[in-house]
Amino acid sequence: MDRVKGKVMSKAAFLDNNVPYTKEPYEGILISADKNNQYKIAVQLSEDEVLVVDQVSDREVHDRMREWVPRVNEIQVQYGVHNDLENYSQS
Repeated sequence: MDRVKGKVMSKAAFLDNNVPYTKEPYEGILISADKNNQYKIAVQLSEDEVLVVDQVSDREVHDRMREWVPRVNEIQVQYGVHNDLENYSQS
């Protein structure tokens, strides 16, 4: 299994870049959109850290979400997450 590559960043930075849209559609996945209809998809690694795994257009976001959701646990294990996401605060 190849390690998923992406940019690790703080959850606050991912969600707080003056983006018009942010959402957590599934546990462990975060999405943010910019003014140019580009969506960033991230996997939550901890309460305060995410891994940005993809950036897609508004036309592709639903298809890509279906690809990433089943991989959340795999990615978290690859990054050494020993988690119980139910304990994380919701923002």
